[in-house]
Amino acid sequence: MVYSTNPAFKPEEDEVSETLAPSQQDLRVWLEKNHRGGKTVSVVKGFIGTEDDLEALSKALKAKCGTGGSAKDGEILIQGDHRDRIVTLLDTMGYNVKKAGA
Repeated sequence: MVYSTNPAFKPEEDEVSETLAPSQQDLRVWLEKNHRGGKTVSVVKGFIGTEDDLEALSKALKAKCGTGGSAKDGEILIQGDHRDRIVTLLDTMGYNVKKAGA
């Protein structure tokens, strides 16, 4: 927040972001090992929408991959290297998805 001496100043309210349709989403699936104690994690980046929808998509992917994970900061983390399976699942759900990174 910025300090203002204007008595009529009203802070802007955060807008509730709408979740884009799956066909309008452009997702990338990465494989990361850094800063994770040597563990491999598949990361889905680029989701635009509410935290509830992100959590629901994360839950569906974790169930289909049969592993744990989390959803935070607009990213979905799935434990292990499941990039091919995640790309296939997201593609069948109607998302525009590509495997990225190394």
